[in-house]
Amino acid sequence: MKLTSAPPQPAAIHAAKQWLPFTPNRDFLGEPRMFVSAHGSWYKSEDGRTIFDASSGLFTTPAGHGRTEIADAVYGQILELDFTPSFLRSHPKSFEAAARVAELLPHGMDKVFFVNSGSEAVDTAMKITMAYHRARRDASRTMFVSRERSYHGVNVGGTSLAGMVSNRRTFQGMTLPVVHMRHTLLEENRFILGRPPKGGELAEDLQRMVDLYGAENIAACIVEPIAGSAGVYVPPVGYLERLREICTTHKILLIFDEVICGFGRTGQNFAAQSFGVTPDLITMAKAITNGCVPMGAVGVSDHVYETILGSAPDETIEFFHGYTWSSHPVACAASIAALDIYKNEDLFERARDLSPYFLKRLDELAAVAGVIDIRGFGMLGSFEIDPQLLGFSGYELQKRLFDRGVHLKTTGNNAILAPPFIATQDDLDYVIDVLKETLNSPSQFNPLCHPK
Repeated sequence: MKLTSAPPQPAAIHAAKQWLPFTPNRDFLGEPRMFVSAHGSWYKSEDGRTIFDASSGLFTTPAGHGRTEIADAVYGQILELDFTPSFLRSHPKSFEAAARVAELLPHGMDKVFFVNSGSEAVDTAMKITMAYHRARRDASRTMFVSRERSYHGVNVGGTSLAGMVSNRRTFQGMTLPVVHMRHTLLEENRFILGRPPKGGELAEDLQRMVDLYGAENIAACIVEPIAGSAGVYVPPVGYLERLREICTTHKILLIFDEVICGFGRTGQNFAAQSFGVTPDLITMAKAITNGCVPMGAVGVSDHVYETILGSAPDETIEFFHGYTWSSHPVACAASIAALDIYKNEDLFERARDLSPYFLKRLDELAAVAGVIDIRGFGMLGSFEIDPQLLGFSGYELQKRLFDRGVHLKTTGNNAILAPPFIATQDDLDYVIDVLKETLNSPSQFNPLCHPK
């Protein structure tokens, strides 16, 4: 099969009415690259090429694309019960889906509040936090502590928490009171896979915030256990443990944003279990339905849930929050089907078993000129490039990789890999070989043909 470096440009694209998110729209419209179908671990482009999905969609699809089990569940649910309000009413599958998610959560975290995205999950977790402290008659706690280079969605709360400057610089006038700890990416930890040995002391930034602002004013500390979108920053040894200690001492809630690293990405159900640290709230989305239907959720500790409900008079709404689409019947059916796949095919265990080979092959990129860092944990990895050494940026890299048969996400000059759990060692070999060939051909390259 011969590949072309210039995909076709249909007339419909040139007259586009759509404004694409997180995309240089003018550049895209000049040279559009689009998928038209997907199956298993592979996408298909408009010109018939198959492209390996090295980022599981957008960290959404660990069980691979085109799962008939989920399609059948969605189809059946639409015919049986396509919609019901979740305000004052509900449906059986919402409770079943919540129970299935709760089975995966750490001990003591037994309640699930459904939303429609990771961004909504983060804003919901912030509201739960505020309601919790008000229920405790500790309403002065209105400040949140986040971290530099963090990503927590794009709603008002998540934008306020964001530690990535491009995600917040345009929207400063609408942000909430948030202070930021330093990020954990240290020069001395470059090219270390797994948990870096240095940097655990950076958790003391939270104590500094307590000392500066007063614990009585801090509602919660929120971190991604692994900072995914910024480029896979794995927590240093002792870092998350120390955050937990400080939060417990000062009655600050600890929130883990696991929208990216939840549902097996770290080899366990959630990163909380992989790192042995239990937060008070966990936000999740993406893989909760294998990416088939928009859905998100917040896992809530029993003590938070009981405090909020116990403070309200009988027959009153305890928590004034929710969405029209919360626990949508179709989303719940998709989630149950996805969780069945994860369980029946032992996909979290498969991810854990495949991780050493994935990280070993990823580590080979350290020998490529222009690669200035490699990081990874579980089935989540990243490498950083120097565009001056290579002659092209991370954005250009992902376009060149698309033309060669690999899809992945880039953030700045960080390329992020999150292969599907159904991937084989041969699939990973293909991805790394394409990466090497592309990185070693900075000025001109010949499109490769993958082995499928």
